[in-house]
Amino acid sequence: MARTNFDQLLQAGCHFGHLKRKWNPAMAPYIYTERNGIHIIDLHKTVIKIDEAADALKQIAKSGKKILFVATKKQTKEIIAEKAQSVGMPYVIERWPGGMLTNFPTIRKAVKKMANIDKLMTDGTFNNLSKRELLQVTRQRAKLEKNLGSIADLTRLPSALFVVDVLKEQIAVREANRLGIPVFGIVDSNSDPKNIDFIIPANDDAKDSVEVILSACCAAINEGIEERKVEKADEKAADEQEEAAAEDAKPKRQARKPRKAAEAPAEEAPVAEAAAEAEAPAAEEAAAE
Repeated sequence: MARTNFDQLLQAGCHFGHLKRKWNPAMAPYIYTERNGIHIIDLHKTVIKIDEAADALKQIAKSGKKILFVATKKQTKEIIAEKAQSVGMPYVIERWPGGMLTNFPTIRKAVKKMANIDKLMTDGTFNNLSKRELLQVTRQRAKLEKNLGSIADLTRLPSALFVVDVLKEQIAVREANRLGIPVFGIVDSNSDPKNIDFIIPANDDAKDSVEVILSACCAAINEGIEERKVEKADEKAADEQEEAAAEDAKPKRQARKPRKAAEAPAEEAPVAEAAAEAEAPAAEEAAAE
């Protein structure tokens, strides 16, 4: 079953491309026609590509890996933030920090710096700072939060990148290609799909267009997350059953009955009688002498 349909994409304006003179010839397979100097994207192919991308995203989420959403366009910032937060994924909606993927350890240091400032706020160190120092640290914290706050939980490189407008975010795409990270991208008629692993041909400028595509993809990611939870619960239950079965299979030790001190062993009785008989004649001889 398709996650989207032709009418839904048409109503959202996903079919509108850029002006004919601004097009990229590599997008020719995904363009249906040209009308009033504007290219019209083939939405039948868009529906198929959305399903392919959604299935791949679902598998990544099911394996417990992270997907980094990237969109620095003003009209798509809020949508990206909302959708990424709904599935617990990191996102970048401000300026893409150069080297974020290829120089990831440095980015992590900046995130740790933000955590250290938070620690200073709680342990009372700020009370000993002057007003000027306090203002500087506060401004620094606000800047870090704005640029890196959304990736604070990203402790390792993401397993995939979801990019809105691959032309504008070409630095992010290049870094992902260099590291072998698969890229999912909404590609408009003016963009080059060559370096995109999962192409979604659609209008990347309209808010409604981006929202309908993201909704389908995030629904697939959420399915993958839920399936992972179910599998983990089943594995835990199976492990508990195996442990219980192993405990039941262990042989139970029989309790030994304590031996009474008054009872003498049966074999020792004849020996005691023979010793008494041997001592009796010897006692009689000694008395006669």
